[in-house]
Amino acid sequence: MGLHDLKPAPGSVRSRQRVGRGDGSGRGTYSTRGSKGQKQRTSIKPFFEGGQLPLVKRLPYMRGFNNKWRTEYVPVNVSRLDVFLDIKEIGPAELASAGIVTKPGMKIKILGDGDLTQSLQVSAHGFSKSARTKIEAAGGSVVVLE
Repeated sequence: MGLHDLKPAPGSVRSRQRVGRGDGSGRGTYSTRGSKGQKQRTSIKPFFEGGQLPLVKRLPYMRGFNNKWRTEYVPVNVSRLDVFLDIKEIGPAELASAGIVTKPGMKIKILGDGDLTQSLQVSAHGFSKSARTKIEAAGGSVVVLE
C-alpha cells in the first residue's frame, strides 16, 4: 500500500478552503492571486478589454426589428383595375400580364384608392374594407385566394 492508494472515507466532505486568513492557513499573503498586476489588485469587469474600445461599442447599432413571419403583399389600388375592358375575371395572372404586378409569386392585396367604373370579379390574396365595398358597389364580386 502506497500514498497513491489512500482515498477519503466514503461520504466524507472536506471543509472549504478559507482564503486570506493568515500565513498559517496556507492561503495567506497573496491569497492565491499571485503578486502584482491588475488581476491581483482588483476584480475586472466581464467584458473589459484592457482599455481598448470594447467590442460592444465597435459594432454598429442594431436598429429596429425584422419580423421573419411577416407576410408581405404587393399593393394594387382599385383605380388600376379599370385598365381591363374586355376581361371580367381578374386574378394574379391577369395583373402580371398587364404589368400591374411585377413580382411573380408574391401575394396581392387590393386597396381602396380610386374608383371603379365597371363590374369585375377580382381574385386576390387580400382586400381592404374600402376596396371590397367599392368593387361590390360597382356590381362586381370578390374572391379571396389562399
